[in-house]
Amino acid sequence: MYNFLISGAIALVAIVVIILAAGTSSWWWAILVGLTLFGGSFLLISRVVMKKVLALMESASRDIQAQRVEKAIRDLKEGLRYSRWQIYVEGQINAQIGIIYYLKRDFSGAFPYLEKAFNKNWVAMAMLAITYMKRNKRDKMKETFEKAVQWSPKESLLWSVYAYCWTECEDIGQAREVLERGLKKIPGDDKLTANLEALKEGKKMKMKNYGEMWLQFHLERQSVVMKQQAAAMGMKRRFVRK
Repeated sequence: MYNFLISGAIALVAIVVIILAAGTSSWWWAILVGLTLFGGSFLLISRVVMKKVLALMESASRDIQAQRVEKAIRDLKEGLRYSRWQIYVEGQINAQIGIIYYLKRDFSGAFPYLEKAFNKNWVAMAMLAITYMKRNKRDKMKETFEKAVQWSPKESLLWSVYAYCWTECEDIGQAREVLERGLKKIPGDDKLTANLEALKEGKKMKMKNYGEMWLQFHLERQSVVMKQQAAAMGMKRRFVRK
């Protein structure tokens, strides 16, 4: 990682210069100055790199909104060069690329990027877990969801998607256990409570309450999604007429 190497080189040069100028008796002072310079230069370079990465992601977001999806993906892929400078950048950019491919329903294209996604990006991790589920890799699905809830324990939708995937695997016991764990992390969450009660009553989980955030995972049948979207458009039209 260039950032670490450059900061380390600056610190090392400072230590050597101080010792040569003031003698070996000043080694403790030299180390203190070196550590200070290392921390300062590392922080400065990190801020510069992250500023460029954030600008890249904002530009990609605008391209997606303008239906320039391929340009957004291309620019994000070029942004992977910043991973040589800063830790976690590669995972963050891969997460964004994977999400874009997934939203396009290009699941095979999304998979290699989602595999390298940043663990704190719970949307990307959930999409990866769903992909494992669809490939009949339940152990990998569970492992991925567990990483996601470990890093993002306060995300209600994440817990519900995790549970929903267990219902798709016809394991209602695991689904209920996941929802119960979610309620321990988010006490009183209405959506988690409603889904847990539904499973206890032998009913299906109520995922449409999460709105478009739920639909992005493509777990609903296309016919259901189209009906929901049509209903939403009808509500908007009635609202405009009033």
